[in-house]
Amino acid sequence: MLLGAGVQVDRALVVETETGAVRGVRRHGVRCWRGIPYAASTGGEFRFRAPRPAPGWDGVRDAVEFGPVAPQQRKGQFIGAAPGLPRSEDCLSVNVIAPDESAGATERLGSTGRPVMVFIHGGAYSVGSSGEYPRQGERLVREHGVVYVSMNYRLGALGWLDLRTYSTPERPIGANLGLRDQVAALEWVRRNIRSFGGDPDRVTLFGESAGANSVTTLLTVPAAEGLFSRAIAQSSPANAVYLPETTARWAREYVRLLSRVVDDDDLESESVEDAAAMLCTASAMHLAEATTTLTMRTPDEDPGTISLAPVIDGEFLPHRPLDAFRDGLAHRVPLLIGTNDREGSLFAGRIGILPTTKPRIRAIFANTRKKSRKAIKGRYPGLPERRPAADFAGDFTFWFPTVKVAERHSRFAPTWMYRFDAAPRMSRLLGLDATHGLELFALFEKFDTLTGAGLTLLGGRRMFRAVGRRMQRHWVGFAASGCPGADWPAYREAGRRTIVFGEGEDRVELDPRREKRLAWQEFVPHV
Repeated sequence: MLLGAGVQVDRALVVETETGAVRGVRRHGVRCWRGIPYAASTGGEFRFRAPRPAPGWDGVRDAVEFGPVAPQQRKGQFIGAAPGLPRSEDCLSVNVIAPDESAGATERLGSTGRPVMVFIHGGAYSVGSSGEYPRQGERLVREHGVVYVSMNYRLGALGWLDLRTYSTPERPIGANLGLRDQVAALEWVRRNIRSFGGDPDRVTLFGESAGANSVTTLLTVPAAEGLFSRAIAQSSPANAVYLPETTARWAREYVRLLSRVVDDDDLESESVEDAAAMLCTASAMHLAEATTTLTMRTPDEDPGTISLAPVIDGEFLPHRPLDAFRDGLAHRVPLLIGTNDREGSLFAGRIGILPTTKPRIRAIFANTRKKSRKAIKGRYPGLPERRPAADFAGDFTFWFPTVKVAERHSRFAPTWMYRFDAAPRMSRLLGLDATHGLELFALFEKFDTLTGAGLTLLGGRRMFRAVGRRMQRHWVGFAASGCPGADWPAYREAGRRTIVFGEGEDRVELDPRREKRLAWQEFVPHV
């Protein structure tokens, strides 16, 4: 909404951006601007195309509400955005939170502006938005004086399926569109964040789960060079990046599924032209429905993979990220990276997408040597029973790839590694322990959410808050200086020192779970 002439505005809340002025709002001692477009709509003829510059406007734009979420379903493995939230292909927006100078905010950190922390949300590249938890980032801003930025980006088939097989001159289709959106958002931050009090030379990119996979991947995307000066990856499935041969097969299956959704019986020939026409004219929600079906099939048809992921396209993403880290081709910025104690315990039932079942585990084992299988089984006694299967799958997907990223990046740039072990009593009783995503509730103090309140229903909130505030200190220290603090030693292959966030005092361990690491190295040497 544009504010007309004569409307009284608080000038402290009006900021000039490259496309026009925006007016924010004060909340809980911070200033917030929401739903600022960083790129134009990706709908219509621009579906499956690289992001384009956002159009400008005259006057002052009201930036009080979050922008529309990317098209997504509420059903499937993961629960998508609430039904009442607007969904649109015009979804590329950012939100900015800055200290409220008039309220005596924390002293400015640095003469050129405040450290900037840009968060990428998770959701398996299929669901989620930057407005899932409206107050996320506010404490980091209010108590630590950073500028916090979050973004929406394309999800599902619109952003993370490689449909180039069906590209035609009339209807061109690109690859890695979600990644391209994220780069466009970072470019917007680079050009505009000084107006919000941020330092464009001290931008920390961080994310969790799929957001962390974005971080570890963007560290190897040439177009992202210089757009961030540090990176934090929380529970990255860093190996979930695939070759075009694999992604093209998923694309063919997706087109067949979509033809059923739109009831297109004439697509039996699967001609490129017909498929391209269907992809570009089907409704966004039909695309999301077919995406859900594909992603529910993938864990059994291709165990250990996820069909919504970046593709090594040879151009925008020229190398497999883990190979780029090995060869010193990743951006040489400081990296803070880690996982939670039991990543895999969350992925059961509806969200059971990891290789936790006997057939899926058997498929993983089929690609390894017999001697290596015996060694890995010894590290997960009882496999494929439920608990060891969850730990096997979590380590396969998150922990071991994260170890390899830390190991390889540490040869070229400062690296710090953590493990998050803290869990409230309810999480222990449910058998989840410190599972995937739990650290977000501590780091962002999300205790006023239904899940956050439930997790601490039987106690542990004080402990969890204390752990989170120690993490905040490290995260913000890292954003400000490129080092999380003197009490957290850097990760190097010689000692592999790792900080463990526990329920009491944090501790530093040397090469934690060494025997597991060595067994995995033999089991999946290609990682």
